[in-house]
Amino acid sequence: MLYREIGQTGKSVSILGFGTMRLPTLGGDDSKVDEEKAIQMIRYAIDHGVNYIDTAYPYHGGMSEFVIGKALQDGYREKVCLATKLPSWLVTSREDMDRYLNEQLERLRTDYIDFYLLHALNRDFWPLVKKHGVFDFLSSALNDGRIKYTGFSYHDNMDLFKEIVDSYPWNMCQIQYNFMDENFQAGKEGLMYAASKGLGVAIMEPLRGGYLVRVPQEVQAIWDSAETKRSPVEWSLRYLWDYPEISVVLSGMSDLAQVESNVKLAANGFPNSLTEKEKMLISKVKDIYRSKTKVNCTGCQYCMPCPSGVNIPENFKYLNNAEMFDKVEEEKLLYSGLEGKASNCTECGECEEKCPQKTPIREMLKEVSRLFEK
Repeated sequence: MLYREIGQTGKSVSILGFGTMRLPTLGGDDSKVDEEKAIQMIRYAIDHGVNYIDTAYPYHGGMSEFVIGKALQDGYREKVCLATKLPSWLVTSREDMDRYLNEQLERLRTDYIDFYLLHALNRDFWPLVKKHGVFDFLSSALNDGRIKYTGFSYHDNMDLFKEIVDSYPWNMCQIQYNFMDENFQAGKEGLMYAASKGLGVAIMEPLRGGYLVRVPQEVQAIWDSAETKRSPVEWSLRYLWDYPEISVVLSGMSDLAQVESNVKLAANGFPNSLTEKEKMLISKVKDIYRSKTKVNCTGCQYCMPCPSGVNIPENFKYLNNAEMFDKVEEEKLLYSGLEGKASNCTECGECEEKCPQKTPIREMLKEVSRLFEK
């Protein structure tokens, strides 16, 4: 395992972090974590050098923190940097922040959180937590030792990202980034800005929700042309580890085989190690995906809830999967079981006002309906 210092904290973290939003479940119920398998995976990762574990209050219907608490018994807590997040959208008072943190400490069976992040900051949640005294809360929690370092995870545009970075002496931030999202949300500009300010940077969605793993033939042909043969997963992770500004890449692993594979890949995740020829290959792959993507949606959820009950991100996920991966019939079958289909849209336009990507949502929902419902 390779390690990097996270920001200016002096703490060294593994370049591979364990994200616990996609733990194995029982019977397809996201709130029923298969604890035996999950604990086996987490402890295997720690035994093989992973020392950054990331969770949050709502993951797995609130059960993720409980499972992590169990997994970190028997001496494992002392081996890791534990990160969790304040549910920013639930805060209605200054007292709420202490209440949630104390509840999380109980769930996680620990006296302190190493990295405590404000969860999913955006144009709505940032004013909310400021209104209720979040800076006073963070200072208090630092002073009494309940948290060691501060940070935030982020889902909005670049201007707000800079405002938040500059508003408080954060230790780190967490952003969505992969080779397809260089200009999405904080993006590459945000990554470099945060690093220039001394913040550690944790990366989420390195595989874009798994999209970058299931590759069409045109993409596989490019990967196959490389002198050094790598899987799509390895290409995606190596792209991120190549940035010295990135401290840790979070992988939401769902089975032990994924943990074993990613741990092996992390042994070679050195910064500035990709050749120019390899970077060109990644650019070619990116161009192919962009040419096949029907709608630029990564599921940020800003458009939700829809007053007509349309599950907008899920509709677009099926549309993009069908086009990018040439699997129309497979996605049509999955779409058939979706509640909130595109045809429920009444074209009120409320979603388009909220979309940070200015996507023509109404028109694209018609495309979904044409492809899957005719």
